[in-house]
Amino acid sequence: MRTDSSPGTLPAREHLPAATAGTPVLDVVIPVYNEEKDLQPCVRRLHDHLARTFPYPFRITIADNASTDATPMVARRLADRIPEVRSFRLEQKGRGRALRTVWSASDAPVLAYMDVDLSTDLNALLPLVAPLISGHSDLAIGSRLARSSRVVRGPKREFISRAYNLILRGSLQARFSDAQCGFKAIRRDVARVLLPLVEDTGWFFDTEMLVLAERAGLRIHEVPVDWVDDPDSTVHIVKTATDDLKGVWRVGRALATGSLPLDRLTRPFGDDPRDRDLTDVPGGLARQLVGFCVVGGLSTLFYLLLYSGFRLFGGSQAANALALLVSAIANTAANRRLTFGVRGRSGAVRHQAQGLVVFGIGLALTSGSLAALHAANSDPAHSTELAVLVAANLAATVLRFLLFRAWVFPDRRETTTYDGPAHDRPAHDRPAQDGPAHDHMTFATKAYGTHDTHDSRALEGTWRDATLRQQPVRRPHDTDPGDAR
Repeated sequence: MRTDSSPGTLPAREHLPAATAGTPVLDVVIPVYNEEKDLQPCVRRLHDHLARTFPYPFRITIADNASTDATPMVARRLADRIPEVRSFRLEQKGRGRALRTVWSASDAPVLAYMDVDLSTDLNALLPLVAPLISGHSDLAIGSRLARSSRVVRGPKREFISRAYNLILRGSLQARFSDAQCGFKAIRRDVARVLLPLVEDTGWFFDTEMLVLAERAGLRIHEVPVDWVDDPDSTVHIVKTATDDLKGVWRVGRALATGSLPLDRLTRPFGDDPRDRDLTDVPGGLARQLVGFCVVGGLSTLFYLLLYSGFRLFGGSQAANALALLVSAIANTAANRRLTFGVRGRSGAVRHQAQGLVVFGIGLALTSGSLAALHAANSDPAHSTELAVLVAANLAATVLRFLLFRAWVFPDRRETTTYDGPAHDRPAHDRPAQDGPAHDHMTFATKAYGTHDTHDSRALEGTWRDATLRQQPVRRPHDTDPGDAR
């Protein structure tokens, strides 16, 4: 059982401590754009609910997406009057941009967001974040499409929502039920690694984040919610749908080419100490055997079909060599990605070259078997040829797995040490820094890249202003304000 963490992977999930002095456990972000009428009642209602029902320190962050009305003034007034509320201003629009910026800068271990209209019943908030606090899950989403959910909305939005999720299931093989419900949470340690991989800055941000998390094997917890549609919603359905479809195509292409470094998001298998103490069990052997058998079975069928087709135009030896060559290339590529979890283009040519060596061994076994058959019977039946080839391929398959595991795709779990200066050290070897300045600026800059330095500068100034407004800690809930949708 493989339980170690290679460089860049996430540590095992652990239950969060009950409280850390001066630091909220939960940071709820409310992204807003021109919401001067709804913002104050929304924030006060959310604050009252959290103060009455949430057992940990919390923060509410209003993320203003370049509003042009009085929303910034309302947000600042709420931040001045309520210790647990903080306001944050972005000069560019985009829900995804707001969430990524504020989440990347937050020091709370659990990050959440919800729509300003509070369409989702707040009683689902504690069930949403509880699995993240306990260490059971990495992300949590509210689902309007679960069987036990109760939803009030028009047939148009119902059709669009269900059609969109069917598209995600068919194109990206998503298994979560509701991508666009504005009610989600994520652990901060996961967000620090996941958010830099998410490119979208608009409404597709949620979907992209969930798809990448799911493909990386992270655990997504779903909570059935009671949800009432907001008739005054300003979302442009056609434009949003078009952007979402473009995002689906972009993410699907990236997943198909293996260009996303999802191995950064892997976790150890389980947190039970007994899992870590297992000895004499090769890492990942059971999973690799299953994957290899599936790929091998499909490759064998592919090989037999190719052999039967090539046999119509030539002799048995030529047909066997061509069929084995084509199927071996496909087999190496499939095992590289699916069985041994190697993604990206690095080393692909070398792996194919080594795979061809393994192919040569398999060719010798199968060709030798055919030669022996023809030596014993000058005109064997086609079914007899196939039976001999199946037996020879079984022997070659066992040898192929051993060579793949030990030579082509060896299990490199040793981490290299670096003795040079800290600033020249590879990113995955640098010690984690949990200081506020590092969290607030470094990860916000990473999330954006160079094209979003304007937001990073805005983040630095706004967060400095918000810090100056902080009140001394008087009771568990008197902590910095935080996230908002």
